[in-house]
Amino acid sequence: MSSEDDVDKRPDPAGFPAFVTEVAGTLAVHSQYVLHGNLRDQFPVARPGRPPRPTSLLPLLWQALEPRGYECFVCFDTVDGITVYPQTPEALAAAQRLLGNHAVGRRPTLERMRPLLAKVVGAPEQPPADGGAAPPGQAGQGARGGAAEQPEYSKAVSPPPVRAAVVFDYASRITHMPGQVDPGERDFFLYCLKLALTAKPLRPQGTEGHLFNPIIWLADGERDLPAWLTAGADPIRTVAVGLPTLGDRQAHARVLVPRLPRPPADPVAAELTAKEFAARTDGMTLRSMTEIARLSLDRGIGADRVADAVRIYKLGVEQNPWRHDSIRAHILEGEMAIRANVIGQERAVGKTLDILKRAAMGLSGAHATSTKSRPRGVLFFAGPTGVGKTELAKQVAALLFGDVDSYLRFDMSEFAADHAADRLIGAPPGYVGYEAGGELTGAVRRNPFQVVLFDEIEKAHRLVLDKFLQILEDGRLTDGQGVTTYFSECVLIFTSNLGVSVTDPQSGVRTQIVEPGMPYSELEHKVAGAVRDHFTTKIGRPELLNRLGDNIVVFDFIGPEAARQICAKQIGNIVQTIDRELEVELRFHDPAREQLIQACVQDSANGGRGIGNRLESNLINPLARLLFDEEVGRRAAVEITAVLPGDGDNAPGLRARVLPGGRR
Repeated sequence: MSSEDDVDKRPDPAGFPAFVTEVAGTLAVHSQYVLHGNLRDQFPVARPGRPPRPTSLLPLLWQALEPRGYECFVCFDTVDGITVYPQTPEALAAAQRLLGNHAVGRRPTLERMRPLLAKVVGAPEQPPADGGAAPPGQAGQGARGGAAEQPEYSKAVSPPPVRAAVVFDYASRITHMPGQVDPGERDFFLYCLKLALTAKPLRPQGTEGHLFNPIIWLADGERDLPAWLTAGADPIRTVAVGLPTLGDRQAHARVLVPRLPRPPADPVAAELTAKEFAARTDGMTLRSMTEIARLSLDRGIGADRVADAVRIYKLGVEQNPWRHDSIRAHILEGEMAIRANVIGQERAVGKTLDILKRAAMGLSGAHATSTKSRPRGVLFFAGPTGVGKTELAKQVAALLFGDVDSYLRFDMSEFAADHAADRLIGAPPGYVGYEAGGELTGAVRRNPFQVVLFDEIEKAHRLVLDKFLQILEDGRLTDGQGVTTYFSECVLIFTSNLGVSVTDPQSGVRTQIVEPGMPYSELEHKVAGAVRDHFTTKIGRPELLNRLGDNIVVFDFIGPEAARQICAKQIGNIVQTIDRELEVELRFHDPAREQLIQACVQDSANGGRGIGNRLESNLINPLARLLFDEEVGRRAAVEITAVLPGDGDNAPGLRARVLPGGRR
């Protein structure tokens, strides 16, 4: 890899990035600049007849300003103090003529920076505060080393002898607390604001045109400096430094691909590899692309596996479960298991499996221009309560990753407040809980390959929903600490009860709009229509609906036969639990089993949960009383001969025989 500063000294000015051209072209009208955003990246500089070569920010600014007559940059940060760029004897001599022989290499306080700024900008020097030390070079000594004489300050201004600029690097870290300034910091920034408003364009001897000796602030964010410093101050220009465009990434990829292990020999194949490299690094920096190339060299990852190199760099995980043959096998073998566990939802299960097969093949969103970083799969489960939406999400996790518990669940009813989005991505700097990070982003970074379930999505606040827009479109989310989390290997599942009932806005009365027994096509039409109406009309988020696409899976009510199967399955679960935990065998006479099923399926309108609630009342509660009161021991058997329905005076009960030691 070439050095980032290895660039032609006289590049074509037309080849500079737009933000550099903006700075260089407005030096006659602006005395200060706030550059913010992607400052630590490499930036392409076009060279006549040769491919662009990237360079870092400070050399780039120097290449743009040196032809305008600037002799040096006076740089300051709180770690290194005052340094000079470029590091040449000529630049150092210019800085010494401007500041004196002893300023460079020192680490002055903000208070002592003020007279140095005045020298560069060409403004009157200010006296120190009462009791403060005199500025550098201002204090004199009495005879024989006596007490310092009080200097006299003059408002006379001497034009700076050289054309220079002051660069405050890491300006976001000047203040001790983000968003807050102490009195000393306030006075310093106020002084800088006054300099901006009173500075005059200069024309040192031997230069052309009247230009400012500017102060250039390099900040992470536009608001990291005090808002009042830039608000309404026309001489201070705020310039955003954006991420590289697709064209920038493609040009950089063309330089990097030939340096990867086993690069394509065919020019057409090399161009296709460069385009894939650029597409998979959407939202990333050129510096990151260079580091991915270094990673490929270090691990011997060839150019034909550039997607793997990008994924390893993003996620820090080399093994990719989606590439394993086991995923295909799990989906093929798991169809029967899913249909056995999610009963009565043949159409919903079928559509879900289609979407999962698409995800396994990497074809999710294949119709879009760029699909490389979107989530592997997106599902929106809608329909009545208790019909298997959450159960199907669990089965999807088991099918894909081998564990029914390998999914991350968020109950969206806990995210109804406007500040709840901070729980997902973490609080902003300066707020309570900032160090903890986000629940969602942190969990996905720890395990990038998982199913993420957002239950009852309609209960989430609108600001929370906005976070999903970026995830669904770009497959990434930046948390409160500025760390980017990638969702490109996740399957996202949203569940909702939308479309089952409506609430009258006047009376508040809820009315059921779909009923058990309704034809599935009619139910699907009504539920899907209600989901679309909710996102487009009620909450005004049609863009979120568009990103869900045709992945809305509508669940049907539980039919009579499915209700019997669910009840029988839950009875089997109860039998197994009692056998495992108590070592007691539970037996049913056929009439008793039928009585129990008939009593429990009466509440099938509430889905599997309704059946489970009936089982608790008709079987589990009376069985617990029997086992407790009779002190049934291990290795015993309980034979249920009848199920007694409850009435107004009596709870449901059982007619049963306890057979000590009767376990088969």
